[in-house]
Amino acid sequence: MSATPQDATCEIGIVLARRALDNPWIDHIWTPHALLAQAPDAAPGTLLSQEGNASLFYAGPATIELFVSETANYRDNLDAGEPRLWIAARSREDGGLPEFLRVSVDPTEGEAFFESGADIVGTVSMPAELSGWIAAFVDAFHVERVFLKRQRDRSERKEPGFGRGPQGGPKDGEKSS
Repeated sequence: MSATPQDATCEIGIVLARRALDNPWIDHIWTPHALLAQAPDAAPGTLLSQEGNASLFYAGPATIELFVSETANYRDNLDAGEPRLWIAARSREDGGLPEFLRVSVDPTEGEAFFESGADIVGTVSMPAELSGWIAAFVDAFHVERVFLKRQRDRSERKEPGFGRGPQGGPKDGEKSS
């Protein structure tokens, strides 16, 4: 892990949970369960543990990418109390281990993962080691941007916008002053 714009990536491991359901239409559901601060050498699909109706599987490695333009969103995530990571995976028709798609630190990008409606999306807690790396990146590269409110263009006659035709000229049949 490093905090330079050219090298702001970190490889992690994703753990998914498969829970058995008592449902006439589906027999199980997959959910993001945890994040491993370092991707292990295990093969994707490795069973990590089994308790009751839940089985934990290593889904595979993932890369977290940080971008200088998104530091405000990262800061908001870190300041929100318990920092989260958003994980998106795609279900397979055979019910096997879902195909891992993306992981994000940015809350707005994480919320966008929900738009497809078909993917498995969830959040997991961010390990302290990872939140420290992200905080260092934000400290090093965040630039506060000033909000500039746009001003409306006023008509040449210094009147409100009522009574003008298209393109700001007089209405049809009116004389221009």
